Amino acid sequence: MPTTTKASLMRLMHTHPQSPPTPKAPTPKPPTPPTKATCPKDTLKLGVCADVLKSLVNVVVGTPPKTPCCSLIEGLADLEAAVCLCTAIKANVLGINLNVPVSLSLLLNYCGKSVPSGFQCD
Repeated sequence: MPTTTKASLMRLMHTHPQSPPTPKAPTPKPPTPPTKATCPKDTLKLGVCADVLKSLVNVVVGTPPKTPCCSLIEGLADLEAAVCLCTAIKANVLGINLNVPVSLSLLLNYCGKSVPSGFQCD
């Protein structure tokens, strides 16, 4: 009897082979951190905001394009965007005489940002 059981067990093992071991999934690479947006080092690039500002101040019919100006401050936090535009306005890279607080507020609002409370562009 013990040999019959052993033979049956051997036959069972050969007719139902074991499945191969499951391969390990490759370890995923950690995601690359997104690059942090910064104010353009060349503040002259912000000169494109002058056209937007002129259109907003002079109430030109139609909507001025957001792309050239707003894309420069797009990934910035409100405070960073305010400092960035404040620097450009004070350096007069926009090439127009401006009421700084009003101009800053107009540009930031137009680009979907807001002037942080207590922020002053002096």
